[in-house]
Amino acid sequence: MATDRERADPFAAFRQFLALERDVLVLSLAMFAFSLGFQMTGRYMGRYLEVLGAGSLVIGFYGSLGNLIGAVYPYPGGAISDRIGSRTALTAFGLASTLGFLLWFLAPEFTFLPVPGWAWIFVGLLLAQAWKSFGLGATFAIVKQSVPPEELATGFASTETFRRTAFLLGPLVAAGLLAMYEFEVGFRYVLAVAAGFGLLATVVQYLLYDASEDSFGKSFEGVQQVLSDLRGMPETLRPLLVGDTLVRFANGMVYVFVVLVVTNVLEVSARLPVVGLLGPDAFFGVLLAVEMAVALLVMIPVSKLAQRFGLKPVVALGFVVYAVFPALLVNAPEGGLTVAGVALSETASVTLLFGFSGLRFAGLPAHKALIVGPAEENAGGRVVGSYYLARNAVVIPSAAIGGWLYGLSPELAFGLATVVGLVGTGYFLVFGKDLPAYQ
Repeated sequence: MATDRERADPFAAFRQFLALERDVLVLSLAMFAFSLGFQMTGRYMGRYLEVLGAGSLVIGFYGSLGNLIGAVYPYPGGAISDRIGSRTALTAFGLASTLGFLLWFLAPEFTFLPVPGWAWIFVGLLLAQAWKSFGLGATFAIVKQSVPPEELATGFASTETFRRTAFLLGPLVAAGLLAMYEFEVGFRYVLAVAAGFGLLATVVQYLLYDASEDSFGKSFEGVQQVLSDLRGMPETLRPLLVGDTLVRFANGMVYVFVVLVVTNVLEVSARLPVVGLLGPDAFFGVLLAVEMAVALLVMIPVSKLAQRFGLKPVVALGFVVYAVFPALLVNAPEGGLTVAGVALSETASVTLLFGFSGLRFAGLPAHKALIVGPAEENAGGRVVGSYYLARNAVVIPSAAIGGWLYGLSPELAFGLATVVGLVGTGYFLVFGKDLPAYQ
């Protein structure tokens, strides 16, 4: 059994994996495989929908459906897991996600049905997101119970570092396939690979997960339970919730359209050593990898800085980056930027902007610590579930609104997103509270 200090070590997740501790190995493999699948596919779905004939408003509604799923899945997902046990739930959710990837892969083949191909992407999303519904609140609660209050940010950095390593590799796999094939063909290969990872993870979970200690709880108590948990949310969380909701609403307005700005508006490409010329579709995968590489580099050092300077400044840094990135990206000058007197090409400028975007993840461990920190002992899961339910419910229509605005003008959609994000950031800076352990 690891000590509290060992669990707070940002590299503990990797050491547990290499030590082949059975349950850690199983869950780590599943987390890694599904994260690869999601990152290989998710950020390209706006482009895939466009290829299948969807307009900007439909693409926006797709993003809003994803927001809806993020809001409503965790509660029933947790209740199902409590009711049938972790092993069965993991297997069911894994199979559903794998089927979702396969449905995305097959969508262009359903031309014989009186339903547009893009409609099947919506159905696939309902399935593909199933695995993400497992254990969100439980993960927060376990970290809270495992580390001292002043090391919460570092504890969350451990789990985020492992998961986001897959976030770095997934886009590179997609970029490699899209560099070899046209998007219409290459992205279907990406979907097939994602389905393969999902199936592998599901089989590993079923065969190796130790279900002997699974507990079976009571059934979900209904809407009254949700309302009670929302009313019982700590007062100190409310300014964070308001600011975070506005920032996430702004991000939701543009998230699914970032790929379209890079490939259709900026049309940025790159010639890399050994690899050669990468078109906009393939280069977008490289940009996502750059974004995540920066996130991995800064996440742990910044979580350490939070112990010295407090959680609030670090969280605010992430909010600022979230807010200003959309306007910076859509207004990237065609000839490139000049930074510190150095002229950068358009390719280098856009790469720099995505590297800057990676800084938003620097505040993520501190953000999670700020959410779960005020919770009473043994109530961390309920507090997290309530927080995310409230935030994600408000964010649901953001992508649809962004899609309508994007149809009018990409500059309008991305510019207004920055305004909303800055309002949320300002609110948090004025009214947000830090944890006592960090003051």
